[in-house]
Amino acid sequence: MTQLHTIKEDDDDIRLDRWFKRHYPGFPHALLEKYLRKGLIRVDEKKAKTSDRVQAGQVIRCPELEVATTPKLKRAISEDDMQEVRKWVLYKDANVIVINKPFGLAVQGGTKITRSLDDLLDGLMFDATERPKLIHRIDRDTSGALVLARNRKVAALLAKSFAGRSDNKIEKTYLALVNGSPLPPYGVIDLPLLKIARAENDREQVEVDEEEGKFAKTEYKVIDTLARKFALVELKPLTGRMHQLRVHMAAINCPIVGDHKYGGGTDEAKSLGVENILHLHARRIVIPALAGGKKVDVLAPLPPHMKASFQALGLDIPKDR
Repeated sequence: MTQLHTIKEDDDDIRLDRWFKRHYPGFPHALLEKYLRKGLIRVDEKKAKTSDRVQAGQVIRCPELEVATTPKLKRAISEDDMQEVRKWVLYKDANVIVINKPFGLAVQGGTKITRSLDDLLDGLMFDATERPKLIHRIDRDTSGALVLARNRKVAALLAKSFAGRSDNKIEKTYLALVNGSPLPPYGVIDLPLLKIARAENDREQVEVDEEEGKFAKTEYKVIDTLARKFALVELKPLTGRMHQLRVHMAAINCPIVGDHKYGGGTDEAKSLGVENILHLHARRIVIPALAGGKKVDVLAPLPPHMKASFQALGLDIPKDR
């Protein structure tokens, strides 16, 4: 006995083996390969390979298999957490949600992380039947605009945009308070970066490496300065390497204030009333029109510690739109 499955929009343009993993999670990959070789599984009545991408509307014919059931969704967070996370929402439509991630909240769990954004995503389901999906990450101590996809198809499109594999590239703009003031006051930092592990604590770190590093490029522009001791800088990452903005600014001798990992933790800033924690904020994100939606342009309000620091130093605070 055979079964017929029509590919839905949410599964458009994914690999055939991914489709089976998604809908038949217990079905062995080796058996899938065998069935495909023998023609027992076909796409639009044609033989197929695991690496083939399926399109919405196509029909998969396969022997009768045990269908994986979707567990009933249950709220995994408290009512207080749900109310809190919903306050972070800056924009929401049928495709995406943009939130203003707070300083100090990790995007995903890990060693010594007891609470992360990933733990709170059930609170951002709203009228959807599935929790939104993480598409990109920003560091735990970086605040600001973070995009979530509301379905699998949009998640795939956004992943390509963030990775630069699409003509419709995501535009990101950050604000940072740095030690010193870059010269010239605007330009491009083009330095390859390599991820390493420090032996003393086995924590990942990034450094400039002209020989083995991966291509990394950042645009910068000085917005305001204080006697060349501190500067408010606008940063636009043209690539998406780990710790890119932090390492690039340190490489031009202007480390971000409060960045203890890359040389930005200074007593001078603290003596002027500036909290000695990371001053990096994902200020603006522009998402091109996708999946029948519209272009999205979102500005994230500054976190309290950065507002206070700009005021203490007499720097012009960028206005929210």
